[in-house]
Amino acid sequence: MPLPFLTADRAFDASAEDIALPFDDHDRWQRPYRPGPWRVAAAATLLLLASFVLLAGMIIAFAGTLSGAGACLALALVVIVCALRMLRIGAWVSRHGVRRVGFFVTKTLPWHRVAAVRTVQQPVKWLGFPRTVQGQALIVVRQGGEAVPPLLTDSNADFLGRREAFDRAADTVEAWGDEYRRH
Repeated sequence: MPLPFLTADRAFDASAEDIALPFDDHDRWQRPYRPGPWRVAAAATLLLLASFVLLAGMIIAFAGTLSGAGACLALALVVIVCALRMLRIGAWVSRHGVRRVGFFVTKTLPWHRVAAVRTVQQPVKWLGFPRTVQGQALIVVRQGGEAVPPLLTDSNADFLGRREAFDRAADTVEAWGDEYRRH
């Protein structure tokens, strides 16, 4: 089974350092970085919880209560979908634009509507919680000066404690923006 979120590793190979846009297919939506350890750990914990719920459902089914087993199966499927959705959260780029994937909402902004993509110093949410800390954020400014919520921050689940990974991802998204805003 292909795992497309792992293809971002090729972007930072030593042989590909001189290539600004290292992906083969610029029409496919790509995440220019790997999911961070906090995001992967949270998804793995949810999948572990789902396995326990499925085991409980199997025990309930063998005990003869099929409605309880069906409820356990439904709950486990919801938890699995949540874990998979959590792994998809982040910034995605392609020739068509930049996409900010959230847990519930995905917003796409075509490159021709983007005025600038830049890294700024500002208060950012720590791991998505309401608490803010001073950090860096990659923001997209629309035509007309309207800013959208930050695409990436150095304190989110992908980059907390990984400053170099944030810098590489921000540089890559900026390179995609520079390349396709000209066209």
